[in-house]
Amino acid sequence: MTWGEAVSVLRERRFAWYFAARTVSTAGTAMAPVALAFAVLHLTDSAGALAQVLTARTAAMVLFLLVGGVVSDRMSRTTVLQLAHALTAVTQGTAAALVISGHADLWMITGIEAVNGAASAFTFPAMAGIVPLIVDRTRLQPANALLAFSRSGLTVIGPAVAGLLVVTVGPGWALAFDAGTYLVAILCLWPVRLPPRDPALAPERTSMLGELRDGWSEFSSRTWLWVVVVVFGLLNAIQFGALGVLGPLVSSRAPTLGAGGWGLALSAEAVGTVVATVVMLRISVRYPLRVGMIAIAAIAVPIVMLGLSPSTWPLVFAMFVAGSGTELFGVGWATAMQEHIPEAVLSRVSSYDALGSFVAMPVGSLLFGLLADGFDPEPVLVVSGIVYAVLALGTLLSASVRNLENEVVRDRA
Repeated sequence: MTWGEAVSVLRERRFAWYFAARTVSTAGTAMAPVALAFAVLHLTDSAGALAQVLTARTAAMVLFLLVGGVVSDRMSRTTVLQLAHALTAVTQGTAAALVISGHADLWMITGIEAVNGAASAFTFPAMAGIVPLIVDRTRLQPANALLAFSRSGLTVIGPAVAGLLVVTVGPGWALAFDAGTYLVAILCLWPVRLPPRDPALAPERTSMLGELRDGWSEFSSRTWLWVVVVVFGLLNAIQFGALGVLGPLVSSRAPTLGAGGWGLALSAEAVGTVVATVVMLRISVRYPLRVGMIAIAAIAVPIVMLGLSPSTWPLVFAMFVAGSGTELFGVGWATAMQEHIPEAVLSRVSSYDALGSFVAMPVGSLLFGLLADGFDPEPVLVVSGIVYAVLALGTLLSASVRNLENEVVRDRA
């Protein structure tokens, strides 16, 4: 695929506006953690207080995630996304006003971020179901790769911009900028008109619980889907615990790495995600999960390296490869979901997928924190890396995972 063919999907008006909306809102999302962290620390100078705020946000998101999937399958997904963005703009704008005016208290920020987390629970399922409605199925992979490229690039740039705003004008104004990006995203979504759903293909409307059961039935009936989601729950727990908790601890103790080396490694991981999206714009993968699970197994390498002999430049390279593997899987997974899950239930199925990921992250952080208190971190990291690789590659023992095809690439062959 040439570069012109890869980016030609941007000539489709609805996708171009949706891409703009996603890019703008992602810019705010990438800035939010830094802005929020310094806003809370400005109030309390307490890591425990920051953990309280983040936990409230995550808990609310998990609590409403399945509801978000049902609502996104019932309503126009762009409308759901606009409403969720409006709520996010209000919550972040309120937090910004409180911080700037000096009237913020910890309980206020905690409650506001809980509402913000609930809004995010509707955002993820809605976004998952929009692309196949506005892009021809032959262009799903390049469309997903372009969206991933935007997200990955802003993940590199966003925190730096947020840090600059915090230093120059304060954390409150950084939160205000974040709120403003969601207002712009709402305007960009107005021209994205989704096609009307065929009543013959729409499932019979039942209760919320009934529609959740329908979504679960679609989810559990596809072996490739539930196998990867279940395994990824374990993988996410290991990754967030090993790299998020033990990584900084080991790097601070290793004279050949240190905080500076660890920062470079994290930056290399982010750059790797950007490079992988460029690759996915040019290369069509026939077996997305086969390639994706092999690629994601690369995360085991830096985990094991941290436990054996951590040093800066080898770890930087390993994290670059790991970041590339993460995005190779991500683009392939999004395309597989959009091709093989009926549009009428795509948001609900995506909410079950997201639930497995989001629940695993705090569990992994908590578990590895306990392990760090009871054992030396180095052997824990080595064992974790080995288990990670075995789990990732073990999914390929399932023929449904190994042989799931990109139907567009298959038809062209």
